[in-house]
Amino acid sequence: MPAAPSPKLSTPAGQGGPPPEILAAFEAAKGFMPVDEGLALYAAAVEAGRLGLPLLEVGTYCGRSTVLLADAAREAGVTALTVDHHRGSEEQQPGWDYHDPETVDPEVGLMDTLPAFRRTLHRAGLEDHVIALVGRSPQVAKVWNSPVALVFVDGGHTDEHANADYAGWAPHLAPGGLLVIHDVFPEPEDEFTGQAPYRVYLRALASGAFTEVSATGSLRVLKRTGDGI
Repeated sequence: MPAAPSPKLSTPAGQGGPPPEILAAFEAAKGFMPVDEGLALYAAAVEAGRLGLPLLEVGTYCGRSTVLLADAAREAGVTALTVDHHRGSEEQQPGWDYHDPETVDPEVGLMDTLPAFRRTLHRAGLEDHVIALVGRSPQVAKVWNSPVALVFVDGGHTDEHANADYAGWAPHLAPGGLLVIHDVFPEPEDEFTGQAPYRVYLRALASGAFTEVSATGSLRVLKRTGDGI
């Protein structure tokens, strides 16, 4: 098992979190991330933004966490990138607890969270600070060839998808960059919602390329301190 996490990331002096209007936009958006984890993600994004490279998210949904990354990117003078096919992950499909009927396109009968995402960014005034990469994460990762300062893994929760997100994007993480993994639940009863991200988290630590920086709820922040994945 990994060693106990070190103290949480600090934010710059005088900056304890996002501006009130950004936090309000985060809370108003559709999504599942609680506020404490959102604040930890924001702190990580602020820290990573100092590298002067883009901040990348895998798993956009309706843009709840994107709001935080976009504001941190704006402050750092970089761009937030967010990757999603916008058809929903497994647990968001009809018949599952996390399904929202409002996200279904009535014309095609499939989920389409892209319109909700665009509304979220518009309401937050952050459209100019985000590039939406619409497609399957492994496909986008294959054609991406630039380093990023942060990789936030929050996509599909099967082993296949979580590992593909990690394997596709972690190689693009710059030295000193941050790998953030959401929905890390070590307990077996959380098999569907969290065990795949937990196994990715263990894989990253076992690689020797990452050192854990903080743990907040189900959010884990790791720093690239070596080569490989």
